Amino acid sequence: MSNTQELTTVRQDLHKAVIESMQNGGHEQVVHFYDHLTGLKAIVAIHNTWLGPALGGTRMWAYNNEQEALTDVLRLSRGMTYKAAITGLNLGGGKAVIIGDSRTVKNEALMRRFGKFVNGLAGRYITAEDVGVNTRDMEYIARETEFVTGLPEFLGGGGDPSPVTAYGVYLGMKSSAKEVYGSDSLNGKKILVQGTGKVGQHLVDHLIKEGATVYINDINQENLALVTKTHPSVKVVESEGMFDLDIDIYAPCALGATINTESLERLRCAIVAGAANNQLADEMTHGNMCREKGILWAPDFLINAGGLINVSVELEGYNRERAMSATENIYQAAQNVFKMAKELNITTIEAAKQVAEKRMEEIGRIKLSY
Repeated sequence: MSNTQELTTVRQDLHKAVIESMQNGGHEQVVHFYDHLTGLKAIVAIHNTWLGPALGGTRMWAYNNEQEALTDVLRLSRGMTYKAAITGLNLGGGKAVIIGDSRTVKNEALMRRFGKFVNGLAGRYITAEDVGVNTRDMEYIARETEFVTGLPEFLGGGGDPSPVTAYGVYLGMKSSAKEVYGSDSLNGKKILVQGTGKVGQHLVDHLIKEGATVYINDINQENLALVTKTHPSVKVVESEGMFDLDIDIYAPCALGATINTESLERLRCAIVAGAANNQLADEMTHGNMCREKGILWAPDFLINAGGLINVSVELEGYNRERAMSATENIYQAAQNVFKMAKELNITTIEAAKQVAEKRMEEIGRIKLSY
């Protein structure tokens, strides 16, 4: 077989794998972008647009390969669909990933080129910031497309969405405490916050203010130093032993899949409630393991929706008070999910997905009747 034939076979296999992944996840569209001038390599996944255009952040990460990036963007975009639906937004779910180390290869030209690619999707996808991307990058993207949110405040945007995301997670945690302990007070509760980036730092602020005993873990020493300087009472724990701590609540606030078979065998807590996306390594397996162990898992796409709510408000003219007010609905929405899970004897992720899918079907049916 010639090199040309081998390359053709590889491309056909990759194309087949992408189509199968889209079918399995219910995705509408996946677009790969490459620009030889800037070196931009990006993927946009549009999962569902029944409720409106797909909105979701752009993540820049040094993935090991394109398959890893594709897997991530497919999972993240699907989560955005559920996040928008369950919080009552008239938006669909989408996500973008840029393959590369944001610390070394990101620049104005690359981000503006990405903006041109987003513009070519004609509004089916609206981008915002995520890991490795900030409000300055959104400013560059906005020079090439109107389909962008998460802009700096001086451009009429909401600026950094992490305070709103953290507030929603905090409320989701309080709602979880209400379900488990009969009171939503976190005073005296022992809480491990794993991941002390911007969202984790704001979450720690809320927890310390309420009188919780807070443990923190992060691979980034600068983040740890910043938190301990602000809050000397917090206790830093090493990654190796963090799942063996005797705690009340575990708050994963970094990357996903930390709720897995190994961690669940060691976790000693009553509640898992954090900001990370895709916390369950396998939704069915580990959702059931949480229930069997008596651990209440607060669906991530529900309680971390504050960031999405914040950037969605920009689409109609940003108002921080309105964003915070809308985020407060997370508390009751979580209560409704916990009640449904108990009544139907199902996992909390099954209940949350049913709530989201019911709204999608009902509103989608109305739109199709136009």
